[in-house]
Amino acid sequence: MSRIAALSANAPLMSIPESRVPEGGSGEWYRGAGGLRLRLGYWEPKRPARGTVFISPGRSEPVEKYYELIRDLLARDLCVVAHDWRGQGLSARLLPDRLKCHARAADEFMDDFQRLLDGFEDRAPKPWIMIGHSMGAALNLMTLIKGESRIAGAFFTNPMLRMKTGKHSLWSVNFRTNWQVNHGRGTDYVPEIFDDPFEHTFDNDALTHDRTRYEIWHEQLFACPHLAVGSPTWGWLSFALKIGEALLKDKGKVAKKVKTPITLLCSGDDHLINKQPSKQFAKKLGKANYVEISGAEHEVLIESDEYRNEAMRHLDELLDFVAPRGIAGEVRRETPVLDEDILPEDAAGGSQEDQKSA
Repeated sequence: MSRIAALSANAPLMSIPESRVPEGGSGEWYRGAGGLRLRLGYWEPKRPARGTVFISPGRSEPVEKYYELIRDLLARDLCVVAHDWRGQGLSARLLPDRLKCHARAADEFMDDFQRLLDGFEDRAPKPWIMIGHSMGAALNLMTLIKGESRIAGAFFTNPMLRMKTGKHSLWSVNFRTNWQVNHGRGTDYVPEIFDDPFEHTFDNDALTHDRTRYEIWHEQLFACPHLAVGSPTWGWLSFALKIGEALLKDKGKVAKKVKTPITLLCSGDDHLINKQPSKQFAKKLGKANYVEISGAEHEVLIESDEYRNEAMRHLDELLDFVAPRGIAGEVRRETPVLDEDILPEDAAGGSQEDQKSA
């Protein structure tokens, strides 16, 4: 392999003294919808693997934020795939301003994730388990609703089904967002949502009670500013509202067909996501268990041990059911069956906007 090929095949995984890259893995690039270059990390445990976990982060979160969880999963003899969604982490950004959190349509994210799964058919041992947080949980839920059958179990924390809108009604937020996007302002910042990641402090902005875990993540951002994502655009807000609306409008006819065992976990003191829609949605799913952790904040997987340990206990219950300890997983090639209308037509290259950002 030439040096150029080797460099293009290996993606960096960033570390600081307080948060080293977990052993047994490396970063990789892969091509998403429209040819965008996206990043993932893949790890294998020291002992025979009992299966593979795919971690889908929330808005603005890169692979690096999940190092502690990755270590926990490796210690449980699981392979791990963690990825950066398009527009965040070290994956290609959609706009020249890297701090803009932008999105165009859920279909692009769905296509990216489909390509990710397809790329591990011959590599990652089954059973496969999803772990998704917030935005990642909502997109993973949509993947299951659309018919992805290779997932044996799913663990979702605070899925982004309906965001809290403060003093504004959901109707008014939808109306204004649609107006801005329809009038060509989809790539503009939402002025009311100021989010400078380098100005955050634990006392004012933390979504966890654990100062140490918060500060480690903050130090990671300062060590590698390219990981940072700031305020959302109107386009992202439109995407976020629509994916929640698409999931919640189902009266149960589609959701009940999902036979994948799912644990849907919500934080009792989440200041970003309304937990009631998640509780109701869990009842529509074929095999879902709703759990609420009283007192926990939005970032439950980097919460203080009091809350995080409870979340991990529920995760272990799902893992032990889907991928029993002592039984090694195996690589089994399966052909995915998906609704054809959810994925955009493949293109040889990205759009002009994509190519500029890539």
